[in-house]
Amino acid sequence: MKLKTHLLLPLVAMIMVFIPLWGMAAEIDRFEGTFTGQAEFTVNGAAQKRDMSTTIKAQNDGFVLSWTSVTFRSDGRTKEATYTIQFVPSARDNIFQSAMKKNLFGKATPLDPLQGEPFVWARFEGDMFSVFSLFINETGDYEVQEFHRSLAEGGLDLLFRRFRNGTLDREIKTLLLRQD
Repeated sequence: MKLKTHLLLPLVAMIMVFIPLWGMAAEIDRFEGTFTGQAEFTVNGAAQKRDMSTTIKAQNDGFVLSWTSVTFRSDGRTKEATYTIQFVPSARDNIFQSAMKKNLFGKATPLDPLQGEPFVWARFEGDMFSVFSLFINETGDYEVQEFHRSLAEGGLDLLFRRFRNGTLDREIKTLLLRQD
């Protein structure tokens, strides 16, 4: 039986489209789940404690990342912050753009850092899943936050770093244990 070239080309094109998407899904799947942990660190000479949790869930051709941080202050007060961001593939391999707002055509797009909004992206590199946030304030100073989550036995090693105008301002390390 002889295959006709004009029938084979659409099949090859379809395979070429789905192979990279399957590879991205495999990367996300390795990190998918809910993870919790606790971190102790020092701020201005004072010890602080935080409860931390992260949920990573594959969705369509991207994923949704949620994380919560509960800070315990020395005076007994607590501060809780929760963030949820949807990510979609970018034009570059293993780099995902945030989809935090809809444009005029209904397409999910990143926020605009020149409007005081965070610009957020993510990447997968081997056993590490990293999320970066760039903030630019009204005077043009900037802050970059990095969340590096590495696969570890029983969960994820988390390394958080915050830089202000290129200077390391804060670093937190902890193990987040898999809950599901």
